[in-house]
Amino acid sequence: MRGALLGLSVSLALCCCVLGWDGGVEGQDTTGVQTQVRQAGPVEHGREWEEEREDVMMDDPGTEVKEIKPKKKKSIEEVEAARAKKAAEKEAKAKKQKANKAPKAPKPTKKNKATKAPKKLKATKAPKATKAPKVTKPKATKASKTTAWKEEGVKPVTRRPSLEEEKEKLLIELGWDRLDSRPSGHTPLSAGSKTLTEHGQDYWDTKLDRERTTTEVIMYVSEETTVPWYEEYDYADLAAKQLEEEAEKARKEKEEKVKRLRKKWEEEEEERLRKIPVHAEPKKCPPLGLESHRVDDDQLLASSQSHHGFSAQRGRLNMQSSGNEEGVYGGSWCAEPEEKNHWFEVDARREVEFTGVIVQGRNSDTAEDFVSTFYVSFSNDSRDWTVLHDGYAEWLFYGNVDRDSPVMVQFDWPTVARYIRVLPQSWNGSLCLRVEVMACQLTSEYSTIENKVNPTDNLDFRHHNYKDMRQMMKVINEECPNITRIYNIGKSSAGLKMYAMEISDNPGEHQTGEPEFRYTAGLHGNEALGRELLLLLMQFMCKEYNENNPRVRRLVGGVRIHLVPSLNPDAYELAYEMGSEMGNWGLGHWTEEGYDIFQNFPDLNSVLWGAEDRGWVPRIVPNHHIPLPENFLNGSVALETKAIINWMERTPFVLGANLQGGEKVVAYPFDMQRPPKATGVGSLRPGVNHEMNEETWARMQRQNGDALRETSDDTMFRWLAMTYAHSHLTMTETQRGSCHTDDISGGQGIINRASWKPVVGSMNDFSYLHTNCFELSVFLGCDKFPHESELPLEWENNREALLSFMEQVHRGIKGIVRDMEGKPLANATISVDGVKHDVKTAATGDYWRLLNPGEYRVTARVDGYTLQTRLCIVGYDSGATPCSFTLAKSNWDRIKQIMVLHGKSVDATKMGATGGISANSHNAERLRRLRLMRLRKMHQQRLRYNFSTTTPVATTTTTAAPTTTAALETESTTSWYDSWFPVESSYTEPTPAEVFTEIQESKPTQDYTFEYKFEDY
Repeated sequence: MRGALLGLSVSLALCCCVLGWDGGVEGQDTTGVQTQVRQAGPVEHGREWEEEREDVMMDDPGTEVKEIKPKKKKSIEEVEAARAKKAAEKEAKAKKQKANKAPKAPKPTKKNKATKAPKKLKATKAPKATKAPKVTKPKATKASKTTAWKEEGVKPVTRRPSLEEEKEKLLIELGWDRLDSRPSGHTPLSAGSKTLTEHGQDYWDTKLDRERTTTEVIMYVSEETTVPWYEEYDYADLAAKQLEEEAEKARKEKEEKVKRLRKKWEEEEEERLRKIPVHAEPKKCPPLGLESHRVDDDQLLASSQSHHGFSAQRGRLNMQSSGNEEGVYGGSWCAEPEEKNHWFEVDARREVEFTGVIVQGRNSDTAEDFVSTFYVSFSNDSRDWTVLHDGYAEWLFYGNVDRDSPVMVQFDWPTVARYIRVLPQSWNGSLCLRVEVMACQLTSEYSTIENKVNPTDNLDFRHHNYKDMRQMMKVINEECPNITRIYNIGKSSAGLKMYAMEISDNPGEHQTGEPEFRYTAGLHGNEALGRELLLLLMQFMCKEYNENNPRVRRLVGGVRIHLVPSLNPDAYELAYEMGSEMGNWGLGHWTEEGYDIFQNFPDLNSVLWGAEDRGWVPRIVPNHHIPLPENFLNGSVALETKAIINWMERTPFVLGANLQGGEKVVAYPFDMQRPPKATGVGSLRPGVNHEMNEETWARMQRQNGDALRETSDDTMFRWLAMTYAHSHLTMTETQRGSCHTDDISGGQGIINRASWKPVVGSMNDFSYLHTNCFELSVFLGCDKFPHESELPLEWENNREALLSFMEQVHRGIKGIVRDMEGKPLANATISVDGVKHDVKTAATGDYWRLLNPGEYRVTARVDGYTLQTRLCIVGYDSGATPCSFTLAKSNWDRIKQIMVLHGKSVDATKMGATGGISANSHNAERLRRLRLMRLRKMHQQRLRYNFSTTTPVATTTTTAAPTTTAALETESTTSWYDSWFPVESSYTEPTPAEVFTEIQESKPTQDYTFEYKFEDY
């Protein structure tokens, strides 16, 4: 009910205001300002309004001025006053002074009327005093009041809001206050208030006040030629805009607060992470050296061992067994199964940063033994151990799933300690383990004691894949274009080119009298050290040649050097992707097609040895440049092997070496072990038994020594091998033994491959028997794929050996074979007395024969020319001894034609003088004796036959003769050479084609198994 009444009263008040507004503005200029109307309105309209105002003013003038609230709608004028500011105030003061001077006379009368006693008493009555504020409470909002009060300098009276104020607030909320702006927009009568104070409290002149007010406003408006902006301003959206501004402000404050909180959180998190010793990426360190044997045997310890062959010293990564499961050399460390606590310990001998371990199973052909899970612990005194913790519990690492593949586990942060232990927790089969430890040396004064080398050469010490290798060779060629040339010898099965670099003072051309030398590497893709050493050698020789190093310039000017860093590029790319430590022993060993290039060459050893057993060397089968077996290249041969064979045949190499890995030794031919005659092909005469007992074998071994595996140039090969091994800084340090067994080289760092690990169809044997080149295998170290940080050390160890071995190409004799006209003779045979291996001249007629110091009878022979023999002396000075030949033409070809025309056979022994396929004078004499013995035997058989046919008929005589004859035949010993000659009266020499056919069909040593460990023959 009360709300309804309140609404009705408010609506009536608004109607009255509208009517009063219309009357006040009637007849005025349309160009008047809204402010003018609002100021004049309260004076002209509504007598009740005047009376009420008058009553309140009579009661309390001070209160009246404040409670009338003429500034209820003064928010617009407030904006106007703020714009005018000081200039407007000065003008207003001047005008007010003029206006106040005019009505000075009637002031006293006004004062008397306004100060009547009755009215004053009525205004001071208690009831009226309480009701007066209620009646005069149509006020403006608090915001407008406070603004007006601030402008007028009057301090507001604080009191409790009345019912009138609540009504007004309700109108503002409903939006009805905008219907008529007059009641709530009373302008403060600044001039009127002054007039009242001047004339007195009881004086009031509405007309005068109206005129003054109107004049003041009109004068002020006349200063502005345009309509004020606030008349066109739409106040309908003011509240909404204020809300939007407040919301935007709150949003910005919230965003700033969120940013401050986020920044503070990030700073706290960064500080927290800084305190936590956890690395974003595990630190990468090189291996400590278990596989490469930089860690000695006394630095390895274990809780137990199953038996002697599986001690802690066998627990190195990629350790290989001896092949015999019950032998003394096992393929890993194996623990005693009865023990409860198992551990494998490594002593670094100083504090280092351990960052990880690599584990591997047992090397075995039958057993599948490996560790599945394990803990890792550390210690500085080997007594108190701390197990590695992951923040929640002891860190359990997962190991292998097979016996061959290495598995690396890395720690999140390095651990500084001296000792490290691997504690196996579960395993497959037996507890067997091979380990490598990753560790970094601490930066201290002791860091340079070992495992660190400062190379003197500024070279690129890193691993190069196929693209990097090609780029490196191109850069070297651009730096030294006058002495280098890049070419390829063929393509791999995957299409990658096998690049080679030639280093010579005249690259691309063979110079007469200049020997050819080669270094090859990468026969097995996972043996990466040789590849990097050859790339370093290229850089070194180019750099030193430009710096006028006399030794390097002498090599470049006197030798045509060929360097092939990768003969198996496909396999190397596979091993390179796995990394230096993660490839197992066999990964990348074979080609893409599954061939082992080193053992993929034709078996010429069996051809030579079979011919020697038959006595056909060198009368029928030569002891050098043995031709390839028929259809060999059409068989199971790798593309890489075919390319290498073609390269060997078109280049007259004298000396070479192939760089391999997995052991530290130099191996020289023969690589294939020769079987004894008893296990070879039988004689041509059937029924002859060559079996022998153990005593006979022992005697043959004592008498013949190394005849089963030595070449005719064995002393020369030993010298070449020792040159590299003894120039190497660590190869002869064999007190620790070899990589996988005890010392196999006898302290010299060299070994005959056939007595160590014999292979069939090796590259070294093929090079020796098919070409003039003497080739060896250099095994550079126990680690096939060493870590990049170890390359400087390996370069320092091998640099002098690489250079010294190249210089050995000038050891022996050299020369040119010409005819009487000075024309060089190609393919001339050079024989040395006492050495059953010949060489041939190149296309330019020059040759090189490696020999140790001494005196030698050297013979040169060519078909159609008379042979010539010379005495050549090889000294100890550097450089080969010149030994050239000049041969005269022979008329033996014409003699043979004449003899054939007359039906006479040609004596094969006389062909020796012409340099044919027959033997020399010594062999001819031997054949003459054999022929005489054969004729004598045939004569004896003929006599026995005649005697048996002329025997008397008597039984005593006829039976005795055959018996005697049989007895004689049984007791007689047949010489070994009788098997070569048939009993028929006519004998014909076998042709070379028949010899090769018989050898290939018999295959005396092709299927030979190396079960017998013969030391001598």
